[in-house]
Amino acid sequence: MVKSGLFSLMIVGAVAFTGHTASAAGDAEAGARVFRQCKACHTLEAGKHRVGPSLQGVFGRISGTAEGFRYSGAMRDAAIVWDDETIAAYLERPRQYLPRNRMAFAGLRKEQDRLDVIAYLHEAQTAE
Repeated sequence: MVKSGLFSLMIVGAVAFTGHTASAAGDAEAGARVFRQCKACHTLEAGKHRVGPSLQGVFGRISGTAEGFRYSGAMRDAAIVWDDETIAAYLERPRQYLPRNRMAFAGLRKEQDRLDVIAYLHEAQTAE
């Protein structure tokens, strides 16, 4: 029982330390395919913005703060800290999650697609 409890505590600690909760269930390779929908507006290159901001460095960033991108007032004022959970919730229905934001994308309705994209974003962050 002690070994089992210690192992569980180690797993919880590892997840908390890395911040990888949703991405643990995602497939980065599948996420790369889903991310094709995002590429029309977003890049993974630091500082290179399109219609939407670069997603390089998104984890831990406060909404509306990527330098050089002009955000909606709603996004600037929201002060959302982007992590697995907030990104997943936002990607499900962006306009419902944050009314008056400019993202035209309707969202990713399938939870697995959201988890996969998040796994891909994590992988892309460490690739730089």
